[in-house]
Amino acid sequence: MRCIGFSTGALARGNFRLALDMLADKDVNAVELSALRREELGSLVAELDRLDLSRFRHISFHAPSSIEPPFEQAVLKLLAEVATRGWPIIVHPDAMVNPSEWASLRDSLCIENMDKRKPVGQTARQLAEIFQVFPNASLCFDIGHARQVDPTMVEASVILRTFRHRIRQLHVSEVNTQSKHDPLSLESILAFHRVAHLLPADAPIILESRVEESQIEEEIQSAINALNPQQLLAVAGD
Repeated sequence: MRCIGFSTGALARGNFRLALDMLADKDVNAVELSALRREELGSLVAELDRLDLSRFRHISFHAPSSIEPPFEQAVLKLLAEVATRGWPIIVHPDAMVNPSEWASLRDSLCIENMDKRKPVGQTARQLAEIFQVFPNASLCFDIGHARQVDPTMVEASVILRTFRHRIRQLHVSEVNTQSKHDPLSLESILAFHRVAHLLPADAPIILESRVEESQIEEEIQSAINALNPQQLLAVAGD
């Protein structure tokens, strides 16, 4: 079974324990522990040793998406503790106030391509500039962000052809015009199908769709359909 699961922040904003409880009886083997807001970071890092994560084959950790300059060193100190676990740490490139300081995360640093709100990290050219600064970093390819930036999926194709070798995990959801993560629609599934053949077959899938617990399994199947051309053809023919 391919590694697939959810971001805790998508299922229960600011409540990682509730999100893990929601996944307890679901057929998932991957999870992203999310501290999207800076104030969530300390409590999540403090609880890591007390969380039972043994069922997950893939675990990642999402750093805060916005960091005020006075707090950057404190954030990096906490993320250094996470890095000792060998998990990829998902980072928004615009959140790094002093990029040179983030090099301390070494190969735990996993850069995410950005949505259209952000000033950097949207295109292959912008990502190339980032990876020049962080040659050891990997890529978290957010296919929903890529579609929002360019609905034709041409830019997504360029990113994948250029940086496929750097991909450490995938983010999957539909990203709406307000840059919110929604459940997958048929339109997004069809769009993702255009580049599905370029995605590494072994890349763990983390869903960021904001869904209720009762919708988790359906959304997982939608993601599988979106990234598997043969299954997608079956869905389209129904």
